[in-house]
Amino acid sequence: MDARKSALDILEKTSRTFFIPISRLPDGLLEAVSSAYLCMRAIDEIEDRPDLGNDVKARLLRQVSLNLQAAAEGTTASDFELGLASYGEVLPEVSLRLGEWALLAPADVAPRIWDATAAMADRMAHWADVNWTIHTKADLDSYTFSVAGAVGLLLSDLWQWHDGTKTDRSLALGFGRGLQSVNILRNYKEDSGRGVDFFPDNWSVKHMQDYARHNLSLADRYTEALPIGPTLNFCRIPLALAHATLDALERGEEKLTRSAVMALVKEVTLGAFRRRTVG
Repeated sequence: MDARKSALDILEKTSRTFFIPISRLPDGLLEAVSSAYLCMRAIDEIEDRPDLGNDVKARLLRQVSLNLQAAAEGTTASDFELGLASYGEVLPEVSLRLGEWALLAPADVAPRIWDATAAMADRMAHWADVNWTIHTKADLDSYTFSVAGAVGLLLSDLWQWHDGTKTDRSLALGFGRGLQSVNILRNYKEDSGRGVDFFPDNWSVKHMQDYARHNLSLADRYTEALPIGPTLNFCRIPLALAHATLDALERGEEKLTRSAVMALVKEVTLGAFRRRTVG
């Protein structure tokens, strides 16, 4: 199967939030962003796997990091996947095919994606070691940087690599942290059931909602500053979904319905089209 089509198939299975904006990116940028998303989703699935002990998660994540750091000309997909095959019955397909995602990006930007994924894997290993223990806002900021804020920085680099678009990197951090904090709010009851609490000591749901709102406001500023084009089109959809999800959670709903997601995507897409034609 064509590598690009295979990646989009897996992407559609793993993320309704990101599949649509990624699938609409132009050639080259689509492969780069797909590679970045799937590589990071691959290690995220290792971090989140309920049937692996924290020590095993940390070991696997550090092995993946070393695999990525060892990449060079001639590195094969199996080289990126060293150490994962033994857990083939536990890990999902997106993790076991990490090497394919690593090799999907254009050669001149792939090392930046490998570097970002290796660094994130090491950070995730740390959080597995400490059982995701968060006591202070600084701890929360550190965690949300580790797993999401750094993704915002990588995306900024990919935008600049593709067409020279420059962005405010401090706001890019807010973009990543905003999306992640909404995920924390959406999943905190499930996380509590597995003994993990991402809320700082003495924080209520309202505190986390305020944290999410603050970071989403930075994400709004980040997006508003983007020129019309693929970067803006990509960012608008997950940001709109994050705002809508946070609103739904505050109303007492568990998540957005699929119909609500599709309606919002259509609204955002149509709005982008109108902005492009009017502009």
